Amino acid sequence: PHLRVVARAGTGVDTIDVHAATRRGIAVMNAPGANTVSAGEHALGMLLALVRRIPDAAAAMRRGDWDRKRFEGTELRGKTMGVVGLGRIGGHVAQLARAFGMSVVAHDPYLLPERAAELGVKLLPLEDLLRTADVVTLHVALTDQTHHLINAERLRLMKPTAVLINTARGELVDETALAEAVREKRIGGAAIDVFAVEPLPADSPLRALDRVLLTPHLAA
Repeated sequence: PHLRVVARAGTGVDTIDVHAATRRGIAVMNAPGANTVSAGEHALGMLLALVRRIPDAAAAMRRGDWDRKRFEGTELRGKTMGVVGLGRIGGHVAQLARAFGMSVVAHDPYLLPERAAELGVKLLPLEDLLRTADVVTLHVALTDQTHHLINAERLRLMKPTAVLINTARGELVDETALAEAVREKRIGGAAIDVFAVEPLPADSPLRALDRVLLTPHLAA
């Protein structure tokens, strides 16, 4: 009864019951630019850790191993990054990717072509982006339209060597379909920071997979 304001340091208010707050006269606000740099850097950090096999190699070194061949990595330079959602965070990730020598394509139905040109990014339909990209990174809000945006059908469009990065919202990805795609080696791997249920259940199939890097919602 004494609550007056609910505020989020980050993008979106989907974690807040806005209707209940409105009924009670409680103001709801957010600071959408607050986590831009942090989320963008975490996405790139997860990507580098995934493609260079850094966590696995570090764990092996702690065990006393020395196995260079097993952890051979992949360079980002010359690869294509597909950014889904080219807002503040997606735009920052696109700039970071270009600094690594990647070409960048994007899908964002609300973005003006002039803004895409400023960022040096080619806009594509989502299906074309999934077929083209070596890395697919998600930076969209959770809505009815984006729930399970990456589902079994769309995962089948990705290259068998491509990887998926999600530091946005867990519900954007069908986690069961993702686990199957990685297990069957239909995609090259995934790095996931956000999940449909948090904390991530101990028996989640994602926890048991090689070529999947998980962090506990750290990006912001």
